[in-house]
Amino acid sequence: MKKLITLILAAGKGKRMKSDLPKVIHKINGRELVKYVIDQAKETGSDEIWLITGHKSELVREATRELGVNYVEQKEQLGTGHAVLQAEEKLKGKSGDVLILCGDVPLLKPSTLKKFRELHNSSNSVATVMTTEFDDPFGYGRIIKDLSGNIIRIVEQKDANEEEKAIKEINSGVYIIDKSELFDSLKHISSDNASREYYLTDVIGILTMQNKKVKTYLIKDNTEILGINTVEQLKLAESIIKSRN
Repeated sequence: MKKLITLILAAGKGKRMKSDLPKVIHKINGRELVKYVIDQAKETGSDEIWLITGHKSELVREATRELGVNYVEQKEQLGTGHAVLQAEEKLKGKSGDVLILCGDVPLLKPSTLKKFRELHNSSNSVATVMTTEFDDPFGYGRIIKDLSGNIIRIVEQKDANEEEKAIKEINSGVYIIDKSELFDSLKHISSDNASREYYLTDVIGILTMQNKKVKTYLIKDNTEILGINTVEQLKLAESIIKSRN
């Protein structure tokens, strides 16, 4: 397999957590969210791990400094695409695949990630997107496919029309993308959307427009990709983790 570099998005403020702490250092079972995600990255076989920090960056570094990870700071929060772009300089001269994980998604099983990586490698894709299905997909980016079932692009909730909003297959926010293809594509994204942000999801549309091979990997257990945005979701994730033990 190709070398694997993991980027963990860990810059969020967590406005709905009723706290001024960075979102990723809220705790489940006494352990910071981001530590679960670092474990995911290590168990998937990452050769190096980078945390993209932002809000109160020093607190995230302090919580993780003994875990053998690297850091890059996103000084302004201008979207997920902008966050990943901050790592370009640090990764200059390196090749391989980039696994992108979210620092507030602690429930993803390493076994799922290993299968995801294996599919990506065996299919010779330049990018693979992890997806799942929700009966009520509100808030998630929708996976838009052609008649043959191939992914065309990802449309965010705020930018989706009524037909697109009815799609139940959603983007988990987890990707594996060839490093050079990732950073080449990021140079072409814009913030011309409802949020005025640079979406990482736009990379997928750019690659498919260039007729590059992009795959999806649908996981059945949608609880694995639950993101933590509220205190209630934190409690739910804690109960799921306890039920697994």
